[in-house]
Amino acid sequence: MTRLAGRVAIVTGGASGIGRAMAERFATEGAAVLIADVQHDAGATVAAGIRERGGRAEFTPTDVTREADVQAMIDAAVARFGGLDILVNNAGVGRFVPFAELEPAEWDRIFAVNLRAAYLACRAALPHLKKSGHGVILNLSSQSGLQGQPMNEPYCASKAGVILLTRSLARELAPAGVRVNCLCPGGTETPLLRAFRRTITAAESTPAPPPLGRFARAEEIAAAGLFLVSDDASYVTGVALPVDGGATA
Repeated sequence: MTRLAGRVAIVTGGASGIGRAMAERFATEGAAVLIADVQHDAGATVAAGIRERGGRAEFTPTDVTREADVQAMIDAAVARFGGLDILVNNAGVGRFVPFAELEPAEWDRIFAVNLRAAYLACRAALPHLKKSGHGVILNLSSQSGLQGQPMNEPYCASKAGVILLTRSLARELAPAGVRVNCLCPGGTETPLLRAFRRTITAAESTPAPPPLGRFARAEEIAAAGLFLVSDDASYVTGVALPVDGGATA
């Protein structure tokens, strides 16, 4: 299992959920992984667990909405591991709220984490990804970036923005040899999904499972991510890949 041997990856939001699953899977495939998250204890625990299993991983506390933190994250990966080959923009937030009650500050908060942070990280990482010779950006969008959801407008709009950011960058960076793709997970058993469920009022129903009959495991999303960042997808760029159990079929 060495599909990422010699590669260096950053995973934002890597302390839990899909980000943690990706960091752990990439490490088992040979990558050195920098985990970036605001959850200090959880992030450090994930990195330590990877090292205990023989992998290479470090944690750096990072608020992806702060430009200085993002630049420090990129610098840390390069300083600790000697370069940067893979950037995974996974950090995300959301909250169900009726549109009439949605405050501008909440709209801005969700966009800052879900979309602006991806822009900041791509911008800071780009010089190193170009040097890599096989640089890859993987952005995390969502099923909610492909179809609307009531009471979820800022999340849906920001995740739709991630898709078009991905496609635009893919076209621009292809001549430099940098591939850019995104995943569109459906409902996945993660802390974020559980947080979404807590914000649904008693009058609302939890979305029904997709055609496959269950929500995804984080490891299943990580497996799709591994494909997109590996050389198996060397001719794939500009893709928004649904991993949603058929929900958008």
